Amino acid sequence: MKNRLLQKGMYAAVFTMAAVQTQAASTVDFSNLVEQVSPAVVSVNVVKKMTQEELLQQQVPELLRRFFGNQVIIPQQQVPQEKTGYGSAFFISKDGYLLTNHHVVENASRISITLNDRREIDATVVGSDERTDVALLKVNGSSFPALRIGNVDQLKVGEPVLAIGSPFGFDYSASAGIVSAKSRSMMGETSVPFIQTDVALNPGNSGGPLFNQRGEVVGVNSRIFSGTGGYMGLSFSIPIDVAMDVAEQLKSNGKVIRSYLGVMLQDIDRNLAEAYKLPKPEGSLITQVAPNSPAARAGLKAGDIILQINGMAISRTSDLLNYLNRQAPNQSIRLQVLRDEKLSNITATLTTAPDNTPAKTNTPVQNKGPVLGIAIRNLTEAESRQLGIEGGVYIQEVMRGGLAAQSRLMPEDIITQINNTPVRNSDEFVNAVSKLKKNTVARVALIRQGQRAILGLRIQ
Repeated sequence: MKNRLLQKGMYAAVFTMAAVQTQAASTVDFSNLVEQVSPAVVSVNVVKKMTQEELLQQQVPELLRRFFGNQVIIPQQQVPQEKTGYGSAFFISKDGYLLTNHHVVENASRISITLNDRREIDATVVGSDERTDVALLKVNGSSFPALRIGNVDQLKVGEPVLAIGSPFGFDYSASAGIVSAKSRSMMGETSVPFIQTDVALNPGNSGGPLFNQRGEVVGVNSRIFSGTGGYMGLSFSIPIDVAMDVAEQLKSNGKVIRSYLGVMLQDIDRNLAEAYKLPKPEGSLITQVAPNSPAARAGLKAGDIILQINGMAISRTSDLLNYLNRQAPNQSIRLQVLRDEKLSNITATLTTAPDNTPAKTNTPVQNKGPVLGIAIRNLTEAESRQLGIEGGVYIQEVMRGGLAAQSRLMPEDIITQINNTPVRNSDEFVNAVSKLKKNTVARVALIRQGQRAILGLRIQ
């Protein structure tokens, strides 16, 4: 009985603390702050080309697709080739530079922004980085209201924060909450140490600013964690120092140049900590060292545990990767490494990371031979090296009802050979497909989720 009362008391204490935090955030008066910073926040309106899948869904009503599949086409129906989208952005300079998300402007054919005085101005993409989900826009003009940049290091968990954006297209909506955590990594992503908040974000908030109580931008609202597509109490923002660093590189180089160490890493759990005789789970375990990489030249080996970098303690792998992502190529780093239960200091010189940015344009496989109903791109050098192959083509989209779909080819499959013809790039793929004859079955060698397989592609 006493234990039950203690448990009830503990639960009550937890609920009381949560209620106090929520109440504290809701009682902060942000009205003056909203009035001051709103002119620098804009709505982003984009026009994007529709994918083959989206066009097919528009052409074939759901009822017909349910009974007849995607073979039913209604030629009389005029289907728009473009769709509209929306998001948010904010000025970081008076001469018209704005920050937003990569996914807001990705594949956009036209972009415009709407100011709080209802003016609409055309915008261009200076550069965009998919890895961090940051994009830099530019509009013509001067004397725009630029926002002040805050210090993310001074941001504390539990501190009230404010977001302004255009959820579902509703301009200049403000929502408040608290910082729930810092340096979050999501689903294996390690390029961004996200700020987690309980601020209500919804589609359209993407690319908008996250403010501290002083009206300084501390983050770029990027995504939510949701099982329904709507807000569920977990929102994530890109720290403004990361976003500004990316923006400066996009402005100077048009792309982000990253450093490269050449290691595969994993976290230390309780069992590994005991096996390596660590007092607690800490550091980052090297599982693989790339040949001829900076790590290999420095003498790092698989099985080493990196405990410090330039004097900074490494608690988990994300700490190390976040630090490396902020370093410029050709810089030297000092690593404290545990090997065979002995500590040693190793110096490595970083190089420029291989360009692993996929081609921006899909290659439609419709020029020669049978129409397969897929869109492909070439593998990057980094992807080919990781898979240990000379090349291949990556399937980006598979149209429902097409020949590829009927033969169970899937998005993310990597095709390396058709019949006896190697496929190292999109040109070789198109040439191989052009030789396929009707009423035959081609052998397609591919890699799916790291495993090699061969499928029969039926040509009808």
